[in-house]
Amino acid sequence: MAESAAQSATQTDPLSESVAVDPEPPKKPKYDRAIVEGPLGPAVWKIAWPTVLTNMIGGLQGLVDHALVGHFVGIKGNAAIGVSIQLWIAVIVFISSIFIGMSVMVSRFVGAGEEEKVNRTVYQAFLTAIIMSFGILAPVGYFAAPYLLDFVNASPDVKAEALPFLRVMYAFSGGMLIFFMLGGALRSAGDARTPMILGIVMTVLNLVLNLVLIPGLGPIPAFGTVGSAMGTTIASGSIALYALWKLVNGGWVVQFPKGGSYAPDWGVIRKLFKFGLPAGVQGIAMNVGGVLMLYFIGSLAVSREAQAVYSIGYTQLFSLVTWTSIGLMGAAAAVVGQNIGAGHPDRANQAVGVAARIGLAGAAFLGIFYFFLPHQLLGLFNVTDPAALEIGGQLLRVLAFSGLFITVALSYTGGLQGSGDTKSPLYISIISQVIIPLSICFVIQRVWTLEPIHVWLAILAGHVARAVLSLARFSQGKWRNIVVNIEQSEAPSR
Repeated sequence: MAESAAQSATQTDPLSESVAVDPEPPKKPKYDRAIVEGPLGPAVWKIAWPTVLTNMIGGLQGLVDHALVGHFVGIKGNAAIGVSIQLWIAVIVFISSIFIGMSVMVSRFVGAGEEEKVNRTVYQAFLTAIIMSFGILAPVGYFAAPYLLDFVNASPDVKAEALPFLRVMYAFSGGMLIFFMLGGALRSAGDARTPMILGIVMTVLNLVLNLVLIPGLGPIPAFGTVGSAMGTTIASGSIALYALWKLVNGGWVVQFPKGGSYAPDWGVIRKLFKFGLPAGVQGIAMNVGGVLMLYFIGSLAVSREAQAVYSIGYTQLFSLVTWTSIGLMGAAAAVVGQNIGAGHPDRANQAVGVAARIGLAGAAFLGIFYFFLPHQLLGLFNVTDPAALEIGGQLLRVLAFSGLFITVALSYTGGLQGSGDTKSPLYISIISQVIIPLSICFVIQRVWTLEPIHVWLAILAGHVARAVLSLARFSQGKWRNIVVNIEQSEAPSR
């Protein structure tokens, strides 16, 4: 009887019942599932807006650098930075191509919930990039710099400013590469806010350093044009050291694997190059095209003015469109990769259209300023020469239309790359960014007199072709059948 009463009391006691049946609280998912579940528009915007903001702030920092150099060094400094950045990018994109391969793999593995494969891929991408950066880029770039400047017809005064700038950028780009790697890994895993915060901190640090190093301050001498390169490498190196500490010790959605071998894993590295190398060749082809375009600009009767306004208008002011579009390209790639990994290819298809519409709205807004206020924008960089203002105005008015096409092209490029189809964008870029614009300039130069407006219209023709071809290729849907995988590691991650 007593036992029966005790059992009855236990069964009816609310506290006892709660203790007996309450399950353990559910474990928080490692990765944010909003990208593969729920409304699609917010999922795309969740990745896109921090990336776009980061790239816009980075673009504004480049504008400030050009403005400082323009005021303290002059138009030759603007031309030197423009030429040097083009040459630097032409090399750096090849090493950065493994980050495209990394992003393809990370987004696919995150969508499938395979944490061990995510972290192993990130570590192998870092290891490969460091070896290539310090083993190839730094020594080769340092000694090849003067020959590259000669190739693009840099005038003697521009070459004198550009050579030390370019050598610093080649020799100390390891920090920037680590930042690129980290941003790609985190965004592909669904965290776009952390690289945004790090990017803002790096930009502010870079700006402060450049305000000191370019004009000089107190006991610090004026370094002029090379001071801009010094500020960039110091700022990026500082952020890279912090990033490495976090990747080793954990705390982010991606990290280096714990336990097992830290030696190169050739199976993973081969996959990084399989998916990334076409993007690297694409980047090289596009930037070789850009270098050859500089050759045509350098052959103009007003080459100095044309190089300067090209540097300001296309490399800097138009970067507000291109960096925004590149951010959307990364967002499209991440959302496409994760949704394919989670088994939702239709969501992946719709996501690219959302990214393109966001890009079109932004490009149209900026295009209004390019078209109606070109001289005022050029005036921010101390461009007062009448010939330079006329040429620069032509360029910005053409770019007002070009931005609409390049943002669509990059959104669909991101969709293709995120799916693992990195070869199609390579072929499209060779046709649209190399063959078409350079052929136009070559033919006009041979049968007529090449003028700056011809070069600007050739750039527009290339962007139109790239948008049309990228949209057509993605619409074919062959990307749905691409398989992305690596072998499971035998050493468990802890």
